[in-house]
Amino acid sequence: RRELPDGGARPNAAQFKQLVVTALRELHGEVGAALPVDVLTYEEKTLSAILRVISSGFVKLWSALTLLGFYQNRRCAFRVLQTSPFLLALSGNSRELVLD
Repeated sequence: RRELPDGGARPNAAQFKQLVVTALRELHGEVGAALPVDVLTYEEKTLSAILRVISSGFVKLWSALTLLGFYQNRRCAFRVLQTSPFLLALSGNSRELVLD
């Protein structure tokens, strides 16, 4: 999830993907920018997304996102809420499960 402490422009899905690629390029160069990252879902209202990356690129993606501090000359931060090697595990949170 991306956080904008001072409000600011909210990127659409294409701008969000470009932001991810830019973050990878800034930290890891062209090799990082070439890392295949897919934006599976993006919620513009909450600035939340589900990203898919190969397991060997996971650390590069996480580090690039967490170390990015600005978007369009405004402060921003990424917060990783959940990770999983299985896509199905991201569909729900077992801690919020209510059993009848």
